[in-house]
Amino acid sequence: MSASITRREFLKKSLAGAGMTLAICVTPFGPRILSAQEARKDLFSPNVWLQITPDNMVTVFVNKSEMGQGVHTSLPMILADELEADWKLVKVKGAPVRDEYKDPVFGMQLTGGSTSIRHMFEPLRMAGAAAREMLVSAAAETWGVPARECDARQGWVRHRKSKRRLSYGELCEKASGLPIPEKPALKKETQFKLIRTRMLRLDLQDKIDGKATFGIDIFLPDMLYAAISRPPAYGAKPISYETEAALKVPGVQHVVPIDSGIAVCAKTIDAAWKGRMALNPNWDQGTHPDLNSETLEKNFLEHLNQPGLSAKREGDIDSALGKATKKLEATYILPYLYHATLEPMNCTAHVRQDRCELWVPTQYQSGALMSAEKITGLKPEKIHIHTTYLGGGFGRRAELDVVEEALQISKATGKPIKLIWTREEDVKNDFYRPGNCCRIEAGLDQRGRIVAWSHKVVVPSIFARFFPQMVKDGIDPAAVEGISDIAYEIPNLNAQYVRIDTPIPVGFWRSVGHSHNAFTVESFMDELAHLAKRDPYEFRMSHLRKNPRARLVLKVAAERAGWGKRLKRGRGRGIAYHPSFGSHVAHVVEVSVDKKEGKIRVHKVVSALDCGPVVNLNTVKAQMEGATLFGLSAALMEKVEFSDGGVTTDNFYNYELIRMSDVPEIEVNVLRSRAKLGGVGEPGVPPIAPAVANAVFHASGIRVRSLPMTPETIRKTMERG
Repeated sequence: MSASITRREFLKKSLAGAGMTLAICVTPFGPRILSAQEARKDLFSPNVWLQITPDNMVTVFVNKSEMGQGVHTSLPMILADELEADWKLVKVKGAPVRDEYKDPVFGMQLTGGSTSIRHMFEPLRMAGAAAREMLVSAAAETWGVPARECDARQGWVRHRKSKRRLSYGELCEKASGLPIPEKPALKKETQFKLIRTRMLRLDLQDKIDGKATFGIDIFLPDMLYAAISRPPAYGAKPISYETEAALKVPGVQHVVPIDSGIAVCAKTIDAAWKGRMALNPNWDQGTHPDLNSETLEKNFLEHLNQPGLSAKREGDIDSALGKATKKLEATYILPYLYHATLEPMNCTAHVRQDRCELWVPTQYQSGALMSAEKITGLKPEKIHIHTTYLGGGFGRRAELDVVEEALQISKATGKPIKLIWTREEDVKNDFYRPGNCCRIEAGLDQRGRIVAWSHKVVVPSIFARFFPQMVKDGIDPAAVEGISDIAYEIPNLNAQYVRIDTPIPVGFWRSVGHSHNAFTVESFMDELAHLAKRDPYEFRMSHLRKNPRARLVLKVAAERAGWGKRLKRGRGRGIAYHPSFGSHVAHVVEVSVDKKEGKIRVHKVVSALDCGPVVNLNTVKAQMEGATLFGLSAALMEKVEFSDGGVTTDNFYNYELIRMSDVPEIEVNVLRSRAKLGGVGEPGVPPIAPAVANAVFHASGIRVRSLPMTPETIRKTMERG
C-alpha cells in the first residue's frame, strides 16, 4: 500500500525522470503554463496534467471521477489532440487528491453538474499546445533550423525540408528546459484529429477483463468488514442492543457505536452481517412517527397555499391573467426518488496515528479529504485518498456519509475497515431526489399565445445542506432551475419558491431540479397547446422565436420522428424540449397505452442534442441513451414509499427499474454546433418524462399530472375522468 506523501514529495517523485512535464496554474488572469522546474518551486500550486517520458509514452492525469461517463478517455483526447500525440501511446492516471488538481471553476475536486469537459477543455488544450510548441522548438535547436520549418505529427517532430524526424521521447528532456510559451497557438477546428471523432474508451479493456478496480474490489491485509445496524425511522435512537451476543458470533471482533448506528466488525462480511443480526437492537419511534407517503403528499399540497419567495417576476402577472382570453390551472406532484447506483455505497478506510488512507468511489474528493481531516485530526498531507472507478454516481457519490462511517469505525478499532452497504441499506438511507409539487396558472390571448405564466413550486432545499452559500435570499437555485429561467418567450412571468422541510434527506440526483421542473413545464405547455387548439410542436416553436438552438433541436427531433405523419392505431407521439447544463435537448416519443391494464409501452425515442462542440461522439451518444433510459425508468416506475416515520421501500422488488424488455428504440441526433460547450451527462434526462406523458395523452386522452406513470396511476386517472 502506498504511504501518505506531501504535495512537494508527490511532485518530485512524479516528475523524477519524466523527461518533460507541464503544469497548468489557473490564475485570476486565466490559465498559465508552468514547467516542471517551476512546479517544483511551488510558486503557483500548479495542477500537473501532462507527462512525456523517453519511452514516448504520454501520461495524462485526470482530476475527474470515472463513473461510466467516459472522462478517462475524453479528457485525454483534448490534450492529446493539441499535443499531436500518438493515441496508441497515451495512457491515463487518476489524479491524487491535492490542491494542484482542483477543478479551476469549482475550486475543489468534484465531478458533477455535467462540467468535466466544460471546465477542463481550455486548460487541457493549452497544456497540449504548449508541449507541442516546446517539442518543436527542441527539435529545431537540435537541427539548427528555424522552428517554422518544423511541425509535429503523431508523436514525431519533422523537418519538412530535410525529412528528418525525432520522436517525442527523444526530445522530451531537451524540451523540458526550454522557455514556456505564454500563449501557445491552439489548433483550428479543422485541424482536430481526435476531437469530434468516435474513440474507444481507454478503460474499456480493463472493464471487460476484470482488471478495473472499483471501490468494492479493495482488499487490505488484516482488514475487517463492517456492517451497521441503522435506525428504522428518522431520528430514532437505540434504547438497547446486545453487544455480548454479537461478539459471540465467530469472527466478530468489535461492536462500535457511531453517529449513524451501531457497527459490527468481523473477519468476513458474512460474520459481520450475522453479528449485526445478533445485536437485536431496540429503537425508539423516532422524531416523525406519523410520517408516511399519504401525510407527505398532503403536507406538500398544503404548502402550495403558503406565500412563496419570488425567484423571478416580470411584467404585470395579475393584470395579464385577468385579461387573458383563456386560462388554465394545473397541479403536479412528483415523488422522492432513489439513485439506484449499480455498485452499492462502500468505502475502505485505514486510520492510524500518523496517517490515513481511503479507498473510495467518490465524486467529491475535496469533501472526503475535509471529512478525514475532521474525524482523524490529521493534516491534509497525512491523508491519502485513492479514487477508484465508480459503479454509477448520479450525484449520490458526492455524499460523504459512507466515508465518515468508515473513518469513524477504523479510528475506533485501529484496523483497516471495509464498509459495504447492502442494497436494503442503500435504498433506505439515500439522499433522495426531493419530492416536488407545483401549481401553474397561465393565460392565452386571442391568438393562442401565452400572455402570463404563474408557477409556484414546493420542494425541499438541497443546497441549504450541501452548499449553503449558494442559497441567495432564501432561494435554492436547484429548486427553481428551468422555471425562473424558463426558455419560452412569456411577457408576464411569476416564479415562486416555497421551501418545505421534512426529515427525509435530499441530494443531487441526475439533472437535479431540472428533472422535475421540466416535467411540469413541458406537460403544461402541452396542456396549453391543447387549450389553444394548436399543434404541440408548432405551439412551442411560436414561443421560441428568439432561440435558434431550441428551435433547431425541436425541428430535428420532430422531422426525424416523422412528426405529423399517421401512426399505427392506438399509438401517439409526444414532444418535449428543455435546456440544461448549457445544452439543448428535444425528445419525441412514440407510445401505446393498454387502457384495460393501464400499461404504457414506449416504442421509440428520437432525440436531438445541441451541446456545442463535441469531443468524443461515442461518449455523447452513450450518455444521451443512458440519460433517456434513466429518465424513462423514473417516469414509468420509480417511487420511494414511506411509513411509520421511515422508508418502506427496501429493494428492487418494490423499487422497480426499467428492464431490457422495456427498452425502446432510441435514435440520438447530435447537432454540429459552434455554441459554447455544454454538458452531456444530464441534459437528456429532463425532457423524457414529459415527452412520454404528452404521448400518453395523444394516444389515449389521459392527462398525467403525477409520477410515476404506473398502470395503477393510469387506471386511477381514467377513473377520475
